Amino acid sequence: MNFLSVENISKAYGERVLFENISFGINKDQKIAFIAKNGSGKTTIMNMLAGLDEPDSGQVIVRKDIKMAFLSQNDNLQPELTIEESIFASDNDTLKVIEQYEKALENPDDAEAYQKAFDNMDRHNAWDFETQYKQILFKLKLDDLKLKVKNLSGGQKKRLSLAIILINKPDFLILDEPTNHLDLEMIEWLEDYFAKENLTLFIVTHDRFFLERVCNEILELENGKLYQYKGNYSYYLEKKEERIASENASVDKAKNLFVKELEWMRRQPKARTTKSKSRQDDFYVIKEKAMSRRKENVVELEINMERMGSKIIELAKINKSFQDRVILKDFNYSFQRGERVGIIGKNGTGKSTFLNIITGSIQPDSGKVIVGDTMKIGYYTQSGINPKPQQKVIDIIKEYGEYIPLTKGKIISASQLLERFLFDAKKQYDYVEKLSGGELKRLYLCTVLIQNPNFLILDEPTNDLDIVTLNVLENFLLDYPGCLLVVSHDRYFMDKIVDHLFVFRGQGEIEDFPGNYSDFRTYEDSAEPVKEEKVESANAKSWKEKQVKAGLTFNEQKEFQKIEREIKDLEFKKKEIEAEFAEGKVADDKIEAKANELQKIIQSLEEKEERWFELSAKMEE
Repeated sequence: MNFLSVENISKAYGERVLFENISFGINKDQKIAFIAKNGSGKTTIMNMLAGLDEPDSGQVIVRKDIKMAFLSQNDNLQPELTIEESIFASDNDTLKVIEQYEKALENPDDAEAYQKAFDNMDRHNAWDFETQYKQILFKLKLDDLKLKVKNLSGGQKKRLSLAIILINKPDFLILDEPTNHLDLEMIEWLEDYFAKENLTLFIVTHDRFFLERVCNEILELENGKLYQYKGNYSYYLEKKEERIASENASVDKAKNLFVKELEWMRRQPKARTTKSKSRQDDFYVIKEKAMSRRKENVVELEINMERMGSKIIELAKINKSFQDRVILKDFNYSFQRGERVGIIGKNGTGKSTFLNIITGSIQPDSGKVIVGDTMKIGYYTQSGINPKPQQKVIDIIKEYGEYIPLTKGKIISASQLLERFLFDAKKQYDYVEKLSGGELKRLYLCTVLIQNPNFLILDEPTNDLDIVTLNVLENFLLDYPGCLLVVSHDRYFMDKIVDHLFVFRGQGEIEDFPGNYSDFRTYEDSAEPVKEEKVESANAKSWKEKQVKAGLTFNEQKEFQKIEREIKDLEFKKKEIEAEFAEGKVADDKIEAKANELQKIIQSLEEKEERWFELSAKMEE
């Protein structure tokens, strides 16, 4: 059954063409993900599907007898209503019956009204529905039903909008970044919910695990063309690679033909025959194909990171509470060179507060944060950029200088840097307020990285970034030699870039876990229900058993992660000393000492690598 048809739609804003002649259909039970770069028209297309915008040409046809809902980035809630009133305000007969029953419960003296409400609940089979909607509210942490919308945080409003949609059970659901403002536990619950419910979905999300587990089809808008993949995210990656290889082969073939045709065109006399005119037309078709370039703009990040000394950042007996809510309790930690730490935990457990304490924007109740003299912290927060009125994109970067230093003594202009962050010459002179959410995030990320930090803190960096930009950011962070501290609910991102986790359990309990997010889920899922005081040891025991089967013991898993960090650190030191020798920066009286230091580093590196290979081989057994 066809729910919706998109027929040859086009949209342009002035001279800027977003897309032309796009067509596709959505059928019952399809779960479609829509992938495109920021600024290419994702939100515009979603608004058209929801009837909030119209194409310049073409049409969107929606089946009349289906119930459709749209979760956008902007909520449509009434500020004076409570959470409960917002839910009951929707056009759902069963909810109205439940609302009458809830009111009757508040007035137990009116026995007649209560009996009538009770009978209505039976008549409409509303008991199960009530249980389901209360479970949805519980899972999305919307417990205080009397709280007014105007007093909710941005995240709570987004969760309430999602709850209202799920409670009303539409036939067809359009979702714009549904996992934003959800913690990891909520995201995993939502995945399970969509897997079980018979819903037709059209989703824009950067959460690649979500795409993998929920969607059975992917549509990609790239360079104005629409590509369709009948499968999940893994299938999409595989088939896209095949398509690109095929396109590149076709372009290479056209280039060879173009060279021959170019020679022929140059030999032709001015008066050409009809036959040669036909060949000329063919030439221009070939030329267009041969000169085509895949617009794979790559963000090139050659950051000139400040050199790190031996002392990084040390936290000594840190305590922090807000009234009766404990965030940190006698927390001690000393960061090592090249550490890559992910932070996970439920909303409200203090993850952002922890980052603010490290950066000094919030003071601990007691304890000390000791920052090494050579440390330069780059802090990417959720607040983003606060531009001045009528400020242009390029003006934001020029505040840091007309020219920015890169590695190996290179410099780059503000305009060239923006091009590397996917802002073309025209976009650089746009007003900042005209940028999309993802473009704003990308610009903000640029301002953090060009300050050349050697300790990089990222608080939810993946929100509103498209998958293309995410891949580029991940590749940069994999090569980043400094320390990295990341808060993110993007499990794919965390798995790719962090070595270990700080798990915020709440009430000041923080666990240092030796592995990435997927390792942690295995660790958690393996726990047997035991008494609370024995949970950690039970988890560790069963985790250990799983690792033995996989080839590594629990302690070897820890050692493996530690060795990887130490190897990176030694390689960095080795390159530093070799560069000093190559550039003649070592004084004559220090050559012998530097050479000995280099020899010790090389020897230690060889020992670490040998042990790394031993553990790697054991993992594969």
